[in-house]
Amino acid sequence: MRKLPFYILDVFAEQKYAGNQLAVFVKPEGITNEEMQQIAFEVNYAETTFILSDKQEDGGYEVRIFTPAEEVPFAGHPTLGTAFVIHKMLENSENKEVILNLKVGQIKVSIEEDYFWMQQINPIFGQEFPVDSLDETLGLIEDDFDTRFPIAEISTGLPFLIVPLKNLNAVKRSKVDLDKLMIHVEKEESLARAVLVFSPETYNKENDLNARMFAEELGVVEDAATGSANGCLLAYLLKYNYFGKSSIAINVEQGYEMNRPSLLKHNGTKISEEDYEINIGGKVQLIAEGAWY
Repeated sequence: MRKLPFYILDVFAEQKYAGNQLAVFVKPEGITNEEMQQIAFEVNYAETTFILSDKQEDGGYEVRIFTPAEEVPFAGHPTLGTAFVIHKMLENSENKEVILNLKVGQIKVSIEEDYFWMQQINPIFGQEFPVDSLDETLGLIEDDFDTRFPIAEISTGLPFLIVPLKNLNAVKRSKVDLDKLMIHVEKEESLARAVLVFSPETYNKENDLNARMFAEELGVVEDAATGSANGCLLAYLLKYNYFGKSSIAINVEQGYEMNRPSLLKHNGTKISEEDYEINIGGKVQLIAEGAWY
């Protein structure tokens, strides 16, 4: 009987039983695409990853990422959590860098003390949308939106709609109507099927922003901590000069409405209108390990 070794992790978690849960399978020999999707559906976390080799190939480790519904080319907390497993369990070395070969390309993860940092690819900025195109989709009214800044479509490997709100109350009331979102996607020919809302009001006064992310069409009704979406958020903050700076280092909280408090560290620079440096970091907690039959 085949046994697949796996690990359970909490990512973007300052302590155990917080952050975003992740299952990582190591060297599942002979596994098919269908089996990986079935396992991801059975685990039913936001994402499950599969490290296809216990050594580097083409300069990095081959990794596949699946939501319960489909494979995705990139996702943030799976990247950090998988790098943690490679660094701690496969390499067991003092190396301060792990490279993952993902569908979106190579992603470098750096280790600084207890934090794992991923450098995301250069952002792609898509369309901007008026408030009245999405207010009903999010169950909000016009006065909930921070109209000094646009609603914008951005991708650093996976596209998101980034939505600025005025306060925490608006963030807490946000709820995506999937049918209306898909009508918006079809009407506007948008690539983004997921939404991140944020505000400058936070639960923890030490943090700079609060965020929520919804991706029901991808099989994730709400996510506790989303590295890919926060990479897009960081690009948004830099492009639209949200903090009035071309370089920022901030803390973003997420997952509080799910009782999974998460902390995502942002460090980025707008080099030019076309070039950005986007880094998202966080801690990873090992929860369990076992064998899948």
